[in-house]
Amino acid sequence: MRRTLISVFLAIVAVVAVGAAAFALDSGPSSITKARIERSLPATFANLYVQRAALQGRTGLTPASLHAKTMCDKGGAASPDVGAGSDWNCLMSWTDPEVPMPPEGYGKFELQVHSNGCYTAGAPSKLVGFQTITDKKGRTVNNPAYEFDGCFDPQGDNTPTGVVFPSLLTVTSTTVQPTADHKAAVQISCGTGHGGCTGTVSATAGDVPLGSTTYAVKEEQTATLTLPTALPAGATDVTFTFTSKTGVVPPKPSTIPLQG
Repeated sequence: MRRTLISVFLAIVAVVAVGAAAFALDSGPSSITKARIERSLPATFANLYVQRAALQGRTGLTPASLHAKTMCDKGGAASPDVGAGSDWNCLMSWTDPEVPMPPEGYGKFELQVHSNGCYTAGAPSKLVGFQTITDKKGRTVNNPAYEFDGCFDPQGDNTPTGVVFPSLLTVTSTTVQPTADHKAAVQISCGTGHGGCTGTVSATAGDVPLGSTTYAVKEEQTATLTLPTALPAGATDVTFTFTSKTGVVPPKPSTIPLQG
């Protein structure tokens, strides 16, 4: 009887130990990391981009010649860059003589990353085209680089890649709505990138200067900037000029109509 009780006790201890080990494994650091995605995504994309080029009859491009590189972020500056989710954004640059990069130097990819180390990525259509393309024989075919799946080794190299790109500042206001004290305000957005968006914005209404103000906006955040000088009577639009300290700003002044 005593031996039976001891055997049962040892069996229970073994089950508890296995369960504790499994819990520790599940609750440990995630294998889904920024560095692993940054290594996998450009390699997967480069192969598919070359396939797309071949479908259109283009030769001379290889995955290696694209020199694709990526910086990824999960959930903005305030969130750790680990774990599964649909809030991964990656900035990627590559070299194609026929498709120059935009002024900021990269395109934005949106990723749904799964707990098994695989992901679905959506590419920027302005750089890779839409879901279907016309091949060299004139047929409509699927664009392999438009939306694609990939996987990475959950135990693969987790050393930081060191790839960084600046955030892109975007003016999101379509009209300027005067404040209660009749000053011009404009809304901006700072995209995924390194270091956020900081700098100075100045404005004019026609020939009348409205002064300048500084801004400091974190990645994936928005802000409303108000100029210090009141709008002159009869103003119809406001021109905003951005000077960057960190981040990429519009290359030309942005002229926005005055509401009302």
